[in-house]
Amino acid sequence: MTQPTGDRAPRPFAYRPVGLIATVAAVVMFVFSSRYGFHRDELYYIVAGGHPAFGYDDQPPLVPLWAGLSHLIAGSWPDVLQLMLLRLPSDLAVAGVVLLGGAFAALMGGERRAQIIAAVTMAIAPVVMISGHLLSTTIFDILAWSGFAYVVVWWVVTRIDRHLLWLGPIAGVALQVKTLLLVYALALVLGLLICGPRGVLIRWQLWVSAGVAAVIWAPNVWWQAAHGWPQVEMTAVIRSDGDFGGRVGILPSQFLMIGPVAALVLIAGLWRVLRVRDARPFRFLGWAYILVVVIVIATGGREYYPSGAFTALVGAGGIAVDGWISRGAEAVRLSTVRTIAVISAAMTAILGLPVYPVAWLHATPEAAVNYDAGETATWPSFTAQVAAVYQGLGPGVADTAVIIAGNYGEAGALEHYGAKYHLPPVYSGHLAFWRWGPPPDSRTGPVIIVSESDLAADLATSCGSWTLAGRIDNGVDLDNDEQGARIYVCRDPRRSWSQAWPGLYRM
Repeated sequence: MTQPTGDRAPRPFAYRPVGLIATVAAVVMFVFSSRYGFHRDELYYIVAGGHPAFGYDDQPPLVPLWAGLSHLIAGSWPDVLQLMLLRLPSDLAVAGVVLLGGAFAALMGGERRAQIIAAVTMAIAPVVMISGHLLSTTIFDILAWSGFAYVVVWWVVTRIDRHLLWLGPIAGVALQVKTLLLVYALALVLGLLICGPRGVLIRWQLWVSAGVAAVIWAPNVWWQAAHGWPQVEMTAVIRSDGDFGGRVGILPSQFLMIGPVAALVLIAGLWRVLRVRDARPFRFLGWAYILVVVIVIATGGREYYPSGAFTALVGAGGIAVDGWISRGAEAVRLSTVRTIAVISAAMTAILGLPVYPVAWLHATPEAAVNYDAGETATWPSFTAQVAAVYQGLGPGVADTAVIIAGNYGEAGALEHYGAKYHLPPVYSGHLAFWRWGPPPDSRTGPVIIVSESDLAADLATSCGSWTLAGRIDNGVDLDNDEQGARIYVCRDPRRSWSQAWPGLYRM
């Protein structure tokens, strides 16, 4: 039985307009999904999915397994069709996030316009658009956090205990994609303890859901434990990266993740749940977001980690903005909001989607602010240049040559495009690729090594002779990770692969 939770009762969900916004967002993602090419992470996922496991060094298995299945189905298709299939779940996840933005507003008492505002805000959020364009763990994490919080709010509004049983499957599947939901779950619990309603914490359905989630997640936990918890070690690597200014930059980066203008909706929602009386039942959502940001800063996490908490607050923000429109010159304020939304959507698209010809990309703002764009555009050229070095080795090396790539993106690209050039086996010491080695000791060289750093000193001691055979030039002046990478040829390696391989692992 529905119980009152403040001065605002839930409103009917505006299926048609919110559904239309979600559909348009998904269609835009689908239309652009085949532009440029595979992202370095996607190439890694495809290879990882070809080595099925309960986990990998840097992540749970679900996204790589989908990538592997997608490649099994579409591996012989043109790249544009492979990309469409590979990224289709991300397109659908974007739609889900947009729908939940509107659904949160409805559940918290927002009328039709408030729901539309919330849905549009999520659709044009840079973190949603950019991560949703790729097969990325981030967009599924945002969807999972949003769905998890929605169930809790659903219980707060209705007090129907069986709703809590949805938390188990949501959390279990989410933890097979990314483990960050644990942070949000902890923050929600702390938020509920701080300001209520605390009664949810003693419902047996909640604890059954916790058990269900643990059972679903257990295979990945077992894999991590059996392999020395590499994902835990990855946290130190993430801390050292210092993207967006490291810990100092995490708080201001929240405005970039949601978008500088759409951040006004987020801030309005945060203010509403923390300070407005008729939103008091949802105050725990505001505390949860604040606690997530504090945890991410304290642990040195990535700036986008709190993004999954945006959706609930944007739902509340839609109500706040709708109220602001109604309290003044309504026609003028509504026109202002619409204009701002259109401008924000256009800005996000030109910075987050592959709208430019590849040859122009280096000279656009997108290349400067969107790292991922540069990591999707030039892999065929990269592979062709490595292949040219291999073909220059002369005859008689096919059975003994090996390629060692500097990172998983390079290794994934050489695996994906290398068959065209009849390349020898590709290996790397980077993350899960290391576990798929070592090369057979019968592969005595020559060894082609692709590296972003200068290996001259190392090669002088590990090779009988070596040469710098070339440098990568993507031909479009794009300053991505591979531009300028060195291609070495090492002859007469002084140690066998079985001896050298243990020392080549790196994160």
